[in-house]
Amino acid sequence: NHWGDCPICCLPLPLDTTTSTIQTCCSKEICDGCFHANYMREWVERLKNKCPFCRQLASSTKKEADRKTMKRIEVNDPVALRQCGFRRYSEGDYKGAFEYWTKAAKLGDAGAHYELSHSYKEEKGGVEKDEKLELYHLEEAAIGGHPTARYNLGCHEWNNGNTERAVKHWIIAASLGFDDSLESLKDCYKEGCIQKEDFAAALRAHKAAVDATKSPQREEAEAKW
Repeated sequence: NHWGDCPICCLPLPLDTTTSTIQTCCSKEICDGCFHANYMREWVERLKNKCPFCRQLASSTKKEADRKTMKRIEVNDPVALRQCGFRRYSEGDYKGAFEYWTKAAKLGDAGAHYELSHSYKEEKGGVEKDEKLELYHLEEAAIGGHPTARYNLGCHEWNNGNTERAVKHWIIAASLGFDDSLESLKDCYKEGCIQKEDFAAALRAHKAAVDATKSPQREEAEAKW
């Protein structure tokens, strides 16, 4: 999927963003398993808290964290740009969010493309509703491995009567571990819109994608936190 792998354990990151943390110092997304293991090592050895990836000292204040984020933005880090867009959006600054997401999308960030598709759908950020641009950014996000974007493209095709295209989108999203796509495929199977073999293959692919994100270290972190 578009999140990629944890840069430390090299396992695919889960789609659930609450199980990983983006570091403001280097913009790397660290899974909870590696984050917890690093925390426990520092606690046992009485070390100062550092980023598990780049080893910079952890920020002690919001001001310091913001300064690190701005340093990443200054070098056109797409992750930092996307995250700053989220912050602007949460503050009600939709235009500012749109500008940051546009910059990140130009750098190929799938998550930013997805957020821009919503901006054109909801008419936020100073832009008018534009279905053509909404679909363009959905397609770019889907190409970048964004499962929700791929699922939404399937819904768009379904609503327009393009059943075969919808099913293809949902199969791809399911293979990325996206649960909603699997539910849609179940409904398609009940209605005879997908062959038994194709549905079985989608089930296996979905399970494989989910299983690939699991590890004893991540399970330990989930139990602790």
